[in-house]
Formats: sequence, structure tokens, C-alpha cells
Amino acid sequence: MAILSRDEAQSILKKVLSFTTADECEATLNGTNGGNIRTARNTVSTAGAVDNISLAVEARFGKRSGVATCNQFDDATLRRCVQRAEEVARLAPESPEYVPLLGAQQYLTAPSFAQSTAGITPDYRASQALAGIKLCDQKKLSSASFLEDESGFIAKRNNKGLEAYQQFTNLDFSVTVRTPDGLGSGYAAGDFTDISKFDAGRMTQIAADKAAASVGAKAIEPGKYTVILEPAALVSNTDASLLGALMNAFDARNADEGRSFLSKKGGGNKKGEKLFDERVTIYSDPTSADIPGLVFAGDGRPRQKTTWIEKGVVKNLYSSRFWAQKAGIPDIPGPSGFIMAGGTASTADLIKSTQKGILVTRLWYIRPVDPQTLLYTGLTRDGTFYIENGKIKHPVKNFRFNESPIIMLNNLEAIGRPVRLGGNFVPPLKIRDFTFTSLSDAV
Repeated sequence: MAILSRDEAQSILKKVLSFTTADECEATLNGTNGGNIRTARNTVSTAGAVDNISLAVEARFGKRSGVATCNQFDDATLRRCVQRAEEVARLAPESPEYVPLLGAQQYLTAPSFAQSTAGITPDYRASQALAGIKLCDQKKLSSASFLEDESGFIAKRNNKGLEAYQQFTNLDFSVTVRTPDGLGSGYAAGDFTDISKFDAGRMTQIAADKAAASVGAKAIEPGKYTVILEPAALVSNTDASLLGALMNAFDARNADEGRSFLSKKGGGNKKGEKLFDERVTIYSDPTSADIPGLVFAGDGRPRQKTTWIEKGVVKNLYSSRFWAQKAGIPDIPGPSGFIMAGGTASTADLIKSTQKGILVTRLWYIRPVDPQTLLYTGLTRDGTFYIENGKIKHPVKNFRFNESPIIMLNNLEAIGRPVRLGGNFVPPLKIRDFTFTSLSDAV
């Protein structure tokens, strides 16, 4: 039952709304159907499946609001869910940031669903896992991987006229490969709407090559280096990331209230100011063929193609509906994913153009140091290499870094060809004066 059609979902939501006595009521259905497979030491360790659908009902009396949820859809359960939301609403304090529910909206259409991904079977997951396991067995390497796929839908309806529905599919895959002595490590990851573009064997080969090449790492002095940051060093599908931290800071309220690098001394924000290299352009587009996203936000606002940074200039900030009304600013929801405009150069091309530098496969354990400057610290891992005269000379020990994406995007040397990762579309970047503060013995 997890994937309902538009008509099936809206039929349930209409019934839900027929039970309410509240001033305002909104109901949301979420359904997911998918599975996963995990490997460790070249053996399948776990596998599972998910098939779930849930309903959330928000009832409002004046400025008081209550929410209740259920996952059964007979009339008695639906009626009780609505009643419970209304009971909670009557007990709740008035919200100082109340805004009325939205009325009818117009939404874009996104290519967010692929039947090939929705049709994934346990056999398919096993065959993809086996491709990576066989490759590593042949090379006498050890791999650990995780594949997770889902097909799902979101449907919304309220008694003000709003009606929304969208289906989506996604597959996430990541793999770490180690040498038998544990001294070499490589990594690869990716996510896909359409599995016709996915090949676990090819991605495992990338990680295996990194692992073999990273054996015998040499220690070099920490300091400021020209670096080539691969996409996995910029965004992540599992952890904090430098570019993710940057985009998470584009909240207008945080900026207006002085809690952000976008805050202006004396009040207001830095929208319209040039804060980055002129080659930096970042935007979001839910209809993108590369990273199709949800065409509506959680509160039902339509998502449009939005430019956040254009040629280094801050063009837009996102906000809640309350803050947009209070501050008198454009009512823009946050993006479901972002796209950084890039060029045509591959990572190999960036290496060829580098006299001396360091190639970074991945960053992890990233933690904030100063939110006002977006200073972060973290570690390199899974393949860090010294570049000399346009070639990788040898692997190097991992580093701790202290860096801000603001400074990083002002020290651009070159931008490569974007790839999809973590629901975003980002290029490898060549950065000068990237700050490494100490060495790490971790692999």
C-alpha cells in the first residue's frame, strides 16, 4: 500500500478533512517502499525492506495548533486521529508566529520518479553487492558498502483549497575499500533517481584503486596548500559538509537577527553583496534532470528555480512564511538540493594543471568552530595524495583542517565538471591556501 496514486491519496485526505471541526485543518500522507543491503569484509551482513505509509493531521483553532499521526486508514482510525489533533490544539498555547494555512497553489512538474528504480528487487540489490564483492575478492581487498533505495510519494490537502502530490525515487550507494593491512583506504559514493545510471562495480573499482594507491602514505608538514577537493569532500549523503553548511546558512531570519555570516553590522543582511569569487554561481531547480527535487516545501509553498549566488553575489535568502511577512521580504522556501555551476574539466584535468598540491578524496568528522565566519574543522580520509608537476607523486598522511567555505570560495583556482552527490550537483574544486593544521594517523 506504500505507493498510492494521486487519486487514491487525495481520496483518503478528503475523507480526513470531512471529519474535522477545526477552523483550519491540513493532512499529509507520506509513503515509502524500498530496501537495503549492507556488506562488510566482502560478505553481505544485513538486508532489509521498508513498506510504510503514515498520515499526519494538523488541526487549528485560531492560533492554537495540534498534530496527530496514524498509519491505519479505516474510518474509525482516521476520525480518531483528527479528534486527537483537535484535542491537542485546544490545549496548546497560541503561536506568536501563526500564519494561516495556504490556499490553492500551482506547482511545477519534476522528473523525480523512475519506474526502473521503483521496480528494484532483492535480487537486484544482491547482484549489485556481489559485483563489488567479487572485484575486491579478486584484488585481495576488503570492502564495506551500503545500498539503499526507495520509491515514495507525498500528498497534502487542507480545507483552504491546497492540494499537492508528488512521487519520487532514489538510490544511495557508498563503498569503502581497505587493503589487507588496513593501511590503504578508498571511497566512492553516489545517488540516483534512475538506476540505469548506477553501477556498483564501477564505483567499487574507483574505491579499490584509491585504496591500493594510498598505501605507504608519507607525512608532510601541515600548512596552507593548494588542494583539489573532490565532490565527496564538498558534500555528503550521510554527514555534515562544507558546501552543505554554506547553503544551510542562507536563512534570512538568522541573518537578520545577527546569527549568521550573512548578518550585516547594525542590522539587516548582506543580500546583494559580492562575497565570493565571481565564478561562483549556486542555484536550485526542482525540475532539474540532474537532481530532480520536491516541487513543494513542507508547508506547501511551491518551489521554483532560485538563484542563491550569482557570479559571487548573494541573490536570495530563504525563510519561513512568518519571517517573510514580518520582514517584508520575498517568501522563498529552502531548496531540496542545490546546483553549483561548473566547467568541463575532470578531476584528472585539475591534477594535470597543478604544479604542487594535495588531492583530497573526502572530508569527515566536520564540526563548526565559529558560525559567524562559517569556520569548520574536520579530517581528510580514504585517499589523500601529494601532487607534483601535474601528477600524483605519492599518498600522504591525513590532515586536520580548519577552513571556512566563504574563504574557500574566494580562493578558487579552477572549477571542474559537476556530478551528483548527496542530492546536490557539485564540481570538484581547486582551491589555493587551504589550511591544514595538524596530521592524523587515521586511514
